[in-house]
Amino acid sequence: MSLFEDTYTTIENPVTGLFKDKGSKFIAYAFPFNDEHELKDLLMKVKTEHPKARHHCYAYRLGIDRSVFRVNDDGEPAGSAGRPILNTLLSADLTNILVVVVRYFGGTLLGIPGLINAYKSATQDAIDQADTIEKHEQDVYEIQFEYPQMNDIMRVVKDENLDVVKQDFEISCLMQIAIRKTMVNRLADQIASLPNTKLKYLRTI
Repeated sequence: MSLFEDTYTTIENPVTGLFKDKGSKFIAYAFPFNDEHELKDLLMKVKTEHPKARHHCYAYRLGIDRSVFRVNDDGEPAGSAGRPILNTLLSADLTNILVVVVRYFGGTLLGIPGLINAYKSATQDAIDQADTIEKHEQDVYEIQFEYPQMNDIMRVVKDENLDVVKQDFEISCLMQIAIRKTMVNRLADQIASLPNTKLKYLRTI
């Protein structure tokens, strides 16, 4: 991957997968996932659907490199649930994705190797059901500007086909735009050079 690579693969829509072993049932829920703040709501959604399940284990991965991730075993032996879920995402080269695997205990202990295989297999089954898409990693910037700069800003947005995340022209002129990583240096300098215009980095999506 080049230094300026900004393309990644993720899933297009939420999907589910299933794996059964010795009476235990493992249901995997995979979600497109762009922000760690979404975790609580998505996890609660799954727990609400399965309040009697013994475990709700998960892993997610964000961004193009492999440095942003989190795993949770939710009471399973350490390393037997969250890590196998994450490793399956890494093997499939998927990012900006969350997988929550719900386990209903079947009465027979599976052992560490059995658990690793179960969480991996349920996750893989969900991935197999998914439509994968290529997307571009983008930086979101907030632009504050005066009304006379409106036409200049809108021209850049239109010419470069930028995504407008949010805009508010009622009190002051404010926009949030998403710029592809590979275009950030050129466009940020171009926008910031306009008179009475302030540009602030917010986050990466």
